[in-house]
Amino acid sequence: MSDLKPVEELTEEDARLELARLATEIRLADHAYYAEDEPAMDDAAYDALRRRNLAIEAKFPELKRPDSPSDGVGVAPAGRFSKVEHDKPMLSLDNAFSDEDVSDFVGRIQRFLGLNGDEEIAVTAEPKIDGLSLSLLYENGKLTRAATRGDGRVGELVTANARTIQDVPHELMGTGYPDRIEVRGEVYMGNDDFAKMNESEEAAGRKTFANPRNAAAGSLRQLDANITASRPLKFFAYAWGGVSAPFAETQSGAVEALANWGFSTNPFFKRFTSVEGLLKQYNEIALQRAELGYDIDGVVYKADRLDWQERLGFVSRAPRWAIAHKFPAEKAVTRLEAIDVQVGRTGSLTPVGRLVPVTVGGVVVSNATLHNEDEIIRRDVRPGDKVIIQRAGDVIPQILGRVEEEGVERGPIWTMPEVCPECGSPAVREQNADGSLDVRRRCTGGLICPAQIVEQLKHFVSRKCLDIDGLGAKQIALFYEKGVVSLPQHIYQLEARIAEAGLPPLEEWEGFGKTSAANLLGAIEAKRKVPFARLLCGLGIRHVGSTNSSLFASNFHTWEAFWTAVETAAAYEEDEENSALQSLLAIDGVGPTAVNALLNFARSEPSRKMLVALLEEVEIEAQEAADTDSPVAGLTVVFTGTLERMTRDEAKARAQSLGAKVSGSVSAKTDILIAGAKAGLKLKKAESLGVRVMTEDEWIAETGG
Repeated sequence: MSDLKPVEELTEEDARLELARLATEIRLADHAYYAEDEPAMDDAAYDALRRRNLAIEAKFPELKRPDSPSDGVGVAPAGRFSKVEHDKPMLSLDNAFSDEDVSDFVGRIQRFLGLNGDEEIAVTAEPKIDGLSLSLLYENGKLTRAATRGDGRVGELVTANARTIQDVPHELMGTGYPDRIEVRGEVYMGNDDFAKMNESEEAAGRKTFANPRNAAAGSLRQLDANITASRPLKFFAYAWGGVSAPFAETQSGAVEALANWGFSTNPFFKRFTSVEGLLKQYNEIALQRAELGYDIDGVVYKADRLDWQERLGFVSRAPRWAIAHKFPAEKAVTRLEAIDVQVGRTGSLTPVGRLVPVTVGGVVVSNATLHNEDEIIRRDVRPGDKVIIQRAGDVIPQILGRVEEEGVERGPIWTMPEVCPECGSPAVREQNADGSLDVRRRCTGGLICPAQIVEQLKHFVSRKCLDIDGLGAKQIALFYEKGVVSLPQHIYQLEARIAEAGLPPLEEWEGFGKTSAANLLGAIEAKRKVPFARLLCGLGIRHVGSTNSSLFASNFHTWEAFWTAVETAAAYEEDEENSALQSLLAIDGVGPTAVNALLNFARSEPSRKMLVALLEEVEIEAQEAADTDSPVAGLTVVFTGTLERMTRDEAKARAQSLGAKVSGSVSAKTDILIAGAKAGLKLKKAESLGVRVMTEDEWIAETGG
């Protein structure tokens, strides 16, 4: 916005056009942030838009638009959830950006209330959590409703989802709470939890989130509460809306009451009686910001006395008695020396800028993420450029763009390698369902890539794949660390490789004994005969998980027929008459993304060598043809709840052998839902859609055992 005309220089016509532009930009930014959970700009840029809008309206009050952003907060609910009107509006806060702004805030309280200079003005301070606002209605101490902020007046009903959050009490503790009260606070996700969840989502081939705030918002606003329950959400309570009776005289007393009723409240919440105290707390919180474990973007100040809050009231979209002191975006300028490529444990190639070390927000930064190759093109950065660095949330360094330098010849355009720097396998950008290329380039090496090998080996021996009793993630990590297992075939050579490495026998290792070592080696020998689908799933090829593996096995029956088709298709893909390729693509339920992943695997020489060596160690069982005469052949079935007479995997395999299609979700296309104990939302959805519901016993009787 540096090229915009200063507000004091605007003509009336300039101001009218500028207010129209700002209304549009802020509305679009609000929609992206509140409705889509995908911010279109950073907080500093958004705040700058709002400040400029307010400044123009202050100079030209007669030009204020009916849809002025200064009168609203958030956006209307998206329509995926039921709407609910808050007992009291959930408004936003005005911002302070300097020490002077904070002093002015306290001065305005004094002037508005007509206080003399000797009267104590107590103000509370607490971190401003960067999450999603939530309002919880308690009636007679029991949670009866939960709603998002929405447009401030009407929010989305998310009661079932909110009940899955551990910090949200289903029933209030203690005594003294009103018969009816809206408790308000912020849903958020810790940074460590966010990182682990994103790793898990990426490993499963699902969409990852840009930051913890997006993750928290997206997790809370899931149509399936089971998904919300699986996400590590937390909640801080700090306010209230509608209330049937007063329960405190001060803000600090009210927050203490919330804690007594069972809510988590922020440990940095404190009360001060001077501007100096507030600013000292602001600086202390800023210094500890990176160590908090969750994202904050400022400190909120509130007049402590509730009777003063009542008298101060509201102006436009915000209360007069509260303000948010925002943290400045920490930026610095340095030189980009080189761009390195890091390979993640799921095969994703990430370009990382190597920098001339520079201090940003009190931390020395020497590396910064460049996200992906499209971002490098968009930001137009090259090795040798002078670049602007920002620590996003003052935690994750990122390169915002380059600084123009007159008379300096720039280096060549940087391009992402098309082979993995760790293993030499092809690194490809997969095609999305809409035909666009995925922003990430991924290594296709999988089980032969050093950057991925431990996670891939854990997958190989997991319950859905080889399922070797006694060989889990802990043992795989140990064997890899000792240098005796780095490829799948090494598992079957374990005893010999331990001896070749000059290590003592397994029974002498810490954590093992004669019996446990013998049991493990025996369990490995017992899995030398491997079902087709389990082996294919174990190879860890992206998009070829247990479902697609079963589909391939059901259609080709033998590994030899299947792999011949894959190798033929990989060799002659460009040939329009490639019948092998068509045989893979023609399988109902298998898409081109999975087939392309298979072909990329087959074209990788290291992967082929690994597979040849693995097949020398195991015998692959053929997949029996499905029973097309069974009563469930061709039907789509879903299992939910806890099965008592078989495992979920056994039930799915049995259904597939009978010619049924097994799905993980209920839809109008579902023919039968088999409901075990503690069946939840899937059962309710099936009943609402009129899907046939069977018990486990009924299913076994129907299918003949």
